Amino acid sequence: MAADPILFVAAKWLGLASGLLILATVAGFVLRWGTRFRLVGITSFTGLLAISCLAFSISYTPRVTISGAVVAPVVFDGGGDLVIAAAPRNLDPKAIEPSVIQVASNLHGGGRKSADGFVRVRLRAIETSADGTARPVVLAEAVRDLANSNVTLTP
Repeated sequence: MAADPILFVAAKWLGLASGLLILATVAGFVLRWGTRFRLVGITSFTGLLAISCLAFSISYTPRVTISGAVVAPVVFDGGGDLVIAAAPRNLDPKAIEPSVIQVASNLHGGGRKSADGFVRVRLRAIETSADGTARPVVLAEAVRDLANSNVTLTP
């Protein structure tokens, strides 16, 4: 899904402006204007903006939102087969499964190194004991298949 269509419009107008600036730059060199070297910089920057707007509007994908899920920030992601997200302190037990599915759905597979093609996503909370020590507790785990982007919960 593309981003806001205004990026396509901006890329079109910036590309048009870049074309006009190319003509002005060529005219500046032919007529030996004093601002011809500034026109080179302005033209190249405008062209770069046009290409950047077009590339961003094509490549942007919005985040997946699942009803009942809460935002769980990723606290560990080594780019491999394990991602760990931190659960908020007072997380409703009904929100655990949708939250881990949401985190797994928002992962991007490009550049991940996984031997089996799966990424395990764990939602963890910190449990404190009476003696003052704390330890991480895994609340839920989901597995995302990098080949087809399917997410399944593991018991």
